[in-house]
Amino acid sequence: QVHLVESGGGSVQAGGSLKLSCLFSPTYVNYAMGWFRRGPGKEREGVAAIGSRGDTGVAEFGKGRFSISKDTAKKTVHLQMNSLLPEDTAMYYCARGAGPRLLLVPADFPDWGQGTQVTVSS
Repeated sequence: QVHLVESGGGSVQAGGSLKLSCLFSPTYVNYAMGWFRRGPGKEREGVAAIGSRGDTGVAEFGKGRFSISKDTAKKTVHLQMNSLLPEDTAMYYCARGAGPRLLLVPADFPDWGQGTQVTVSS
């Protein structure tokens, strides 16, 4: 059974925008949700997360450019990415946290989607 389904990835030029979406299982409503990425030859890193109460956090590299939001009624978490850079090229993953608290550490997220590819060209 698939609990997390990402969409919205694609190819854009530097400076462009993309909005990623993650459809999650209704049983995940009271958990924190996060977005992570793994670029070519890089370690997986946290991008943004949202706690069950709506508190949010964005990694330093994404501040001012990325934002995360959640539509509980539609069971969807979004990652809005603006002013994209070539170094943002990566596979982006949606994940469910182990609890309601806002965290951005991959080890604290037990369930993961398949990912959606984002490619930013210069």
